[in-house]
Amino acid sequence: MAEPRALTGWGRTAPSVARVTDPAKADPVEAIEEVLASAGERGVVARGLGRSYGDAAQNGGGDVIDMTGLDRIVDVDLARAEAVVEAGVSLDRLMRTLVPLGLWPMVTPGTRYVTVGGAIGSDVHGKNHHRDGTFGAHVRAIEMVTPARGRVTLTPESHPDEFWATTGGMGLTGVVHRATIELLPIETSAIRVDSWRTTDLDQTMTLMADNDHRYRYSVAWIDCLARGASLGRSVVEFGEHATRDDLPAAKRPAGRALRFSPRDSLPAPPWAPSGLLNRWTVAAFNELWYRKSRRHTEGHVVPASSFFHPLDLVDGWNRIYGARGFLQYQFVLPDGAETVLRSIIEDLVEERAASFLAVLKRFGPSNHAPLSFPSAGWTLALDLPVAYGPLAGLLDRTDDRVVEAGGRVYLAKDSRVRPELLETMYPALARWREVRDRMDPRHVMSSDLMRRLPALAGPTHRAVGSGARAHPLAREEGLVTGGAGTRGGDR
Repeated sequence: MAEPRALTGWGRTAPSVARVTDPAKADPVEAIEEVLASAGERGVVARGLGRSYGDAAQNGGGDVIDMTGLDRIVDVDLARAEAVVEAGVSLDRLMRTLVPLGLWPMVTPGTRYVTVGGAIGSDVHGKNHHRDGTFGAHVRAIEMVTPARGRVTLTPESHPDEFWATTGGMGLTGVVHRATIELLPIETSAIRVDSWRTTDLDQTMTLMADNDHRYRYSVAWIDCLARGASLGRSVVEFGEHATRDDLPAAKRPAGRALRFSPRDSLPAPPWAPSGLLNRWTVAAFNELWYRKSRRHTEGHVVPASSFFHPLDLVDGWNRIYGARGFLQYQFVLPDGAETVLRSIIEDLVEERAASFLAVLKRFGPSNHAPLSFPSAGWTLALDLPVAYGPLAGLLDRTDDRVVEAGGRVYLAKDSRVRPELLETMYPALARWREVRDRMDPRHVMSSDLMRRLPALAGPTHRAVGSGARAHPLAREEGLVTGGAGTRGGDR
């Protein structure tokens, strides 16, 4: 039975109220079919653990299917290094089950607390995109329910258009309920890390570009408040899965080498003032983070959880940004646009925008998914408090630079991009709409994201406004809600 619930993304910026259904309480596929068949004007979207930063998994005034109860690991084939899993299983559970068997997900984002369905819908990437591509590149089959075609199984070979439209399709082609995914054989649950503390942006980018071919994983943690000669100073880390020979002798037996039990998350404060993260506190933290790192280390062995998912140690860390929340802004720029990247970082420094540990990574070539975010070049991710006053203008200027250079922003993290820029950022959008319209011609699949960015619906469809503001569910909850999101610091 559906119940009204107020939902936000991980940034906690734009709440909206929807009817939430848990299909795990019945036959899950039949329950999904029933929700799709009975959907009203506001449509349906599936939701996992709510780690999209913006409004992609919200549907104000409509229906939301909570997929987290569909969390079974159905089958594991050790010889083929693949697993069949339900869409609501988290990467955390997947790792705790599979790492002791010597298997690792081919791609993991910066948190274990995302579902497989969400990873497909957002086509997530990790620190190894330059080597292994996106999560969707390692999905071998998708089982889903579509509004027009009912139950279908998609593979890159059997239904390439539909498969790649669903991969990165932000949940707007149907509801994924099961997937077959490729896994990476490993010898240990540890990562062997080589790290450098760089003095400026030029050294950071040269180091990363020169070492693309040498390591599976690479990332730079940039101090975006450092100025002058220290602009872009970073801690750069390169990683590989450690072998047993990399471990101390006592930890080499398989039972110990593959042990994976990350510590339970520490709770974040239940309440924090909106000004807690400001230029002074963030500058102090960035200085500490930079200084605690050694100038250069090689062969340092660390647990995989601390290398890939350091923020998972703090449960609910998004609350430290205060009641008004925060947004994550991530863009990609092509190779050759390094001067644009520098100008953006210079602008951030000049504005004293307090970004908490900005993350720079390298991307390899894009895949066949029309809405997949990564493309060859540089990607920078920034966490920015909504309470920072000049944020809207700063990011609008940054959008313009990104578009002019041939880049784009990441829809899974976006909460404020100007709608008119979407088709320029994603030139294959029209091709994606053609495939989506075959799978869902009536646009039963819908979300706050789609209403905020009408180009996702297409020019022939009426853009539905922020009807959740007047929806009786919203009035009952006493919320001023809507799917329009927030433009930077305008809230």
